[in-house]
Amino acid sequence: MTRISTRWSHKLAVALTGISLLTVAAASAGEVTVWCWDPNFNGATMKEAVARYAPDHPDVKITIDDSASQDDIRAKLQTQLLAGSTEGLPDIVLIQDDVAQKYLQSFPGAFEPLSDAIDMSAFAQYKVAAATLDGKSYSLPFDSGVTGLFYRSDYFKEAGYTADDLKDITWDRLVEIGKDVMAKTGHKLLDLDLNDDGLIRVMMQSAGAWYFNEDGSLNIVDNAPLKKAIETYAKFYQADLVKPVSGWSNYTAAFTSGEVAAVPVGVWITGTIKANADQAGMWGVAPIPRMDIEGSVNASNQGGSSWYVLASSQNKPEAIDFLKTIWGSDVDFYQQILVDQGAVGSLLAARDGEAYKASDPFFSDQPVWQDFSDWLTKIPSVDYGTFTAEVDAAVQAQLPTIIQGGDIDVALQAISEQAQQQMQ
Repeated sequence: MTRISTRWSHKLAVALTGISLLTVAAASAGEVTVWCWDPNFNGATMKEAVARYAPDHPDVKITIDDSASQDDIRAKLQTQLLAGSTEGLPDIVLIQDDVAQKYLQSFPGAFEPLSDAIDMSAFAQYKVAAATLDGKSYSLPFDSGVTGLFYRSDYFKEAGYTADDLKDITWDRLVEIGKDVMAKTGHKLLDLDLNDDGLIRVMMQSAGAWYFNEDGSLNIVDNAPLKKAIETYAKFYQADLVKPVSGWSNYTAAFTSGEVAAVPVGVWITGTIKANADQAGMWGVAPIPRMDIEGSVNASNQGGSSWYVLASSQNKPEAIDFLKTIWGSDVDFYQQILVDQGAVGSLLAARDGEAYKASDPFFSDQPVWQDFSDWLTKIPSVDYGTFTAEVDAAVQAQLPTIIQGGDIDVALQAISEQAQQQMQ
């Protein structure tokens, strides 16, 4: 068993003694309860799944609670698992992929393995890997965070670049293209927030690397893909291609207003971009650039979550059958949530559906969903470990110095030391 970090244990101990928790009455047999966040995305897709399952399973009632934030759900789940209390826990819960191993390793036996009942080869394997421990997979993979380079095609055209010029390129090549675009159009290439190291993680995963060794120990100082990712990140600042921003609203405003020319990010940003209907025909999506090192590919991931069944559930057979029947095999369901919520699922068979094949007028009739579904099959699997959040904080602490030309080897040592302290 991996020990829970002192920092996390302290937070949960405080929650146990001083925080009023939101609780839900334990479900009776035959009533499956689901916890998730974001009623416009996760909640909406789950409601569609329930609507499809209900006609053939009238004896199974499925209740969805999507009123809490992700942080609230984590607090409730972690607090009760740490206390050894299962009363009021749901049957199914949504967990973000990069924190899944923290739950699985810190609370052995708390979640039901699903690979005995559901064919995990039917899903994108990097998603399966995120929830696999000791040969068993514990999640029903949901939305992909497959990344792409969203770009203002009108700006790039003005600078003399076509869609083909952005295919299968390196980040170093994008720096050179960005200089040209800025010189000819006046637009900086990217907007970045130093309180978010998501782009560094995207670069690192494209090389099949993360912050840890296979045994879970910290791997920072001699981590070549991480060092290359940080060096590459700094190049955008040193070439004066970045508009600094702070916070989510400022981040999205910079590219939706047309102030910057591109945004490398997960597919889930598509709805935010398309909300600006007056920009139809002005956007394209290219494969994410790769790092100029051996093993890096033009595919990566940012975000994404999956469904888990609690071992304490009184309704495990019903919960698992529901996930298997709809989320594990209903190709038409995935077409619907793609159209309605822009949710790119991880079920590989869904790629053959009509919605995935359709061209999108907003992106000048590019078949963007087919492109994303092709790219997701190429994403390298990584082990997110149990302390990703702690290392992220250590990386972010060094970014201001790094972008000003600070010694990266010194920064890596500082990241390692801070992360090590947080992992005790």
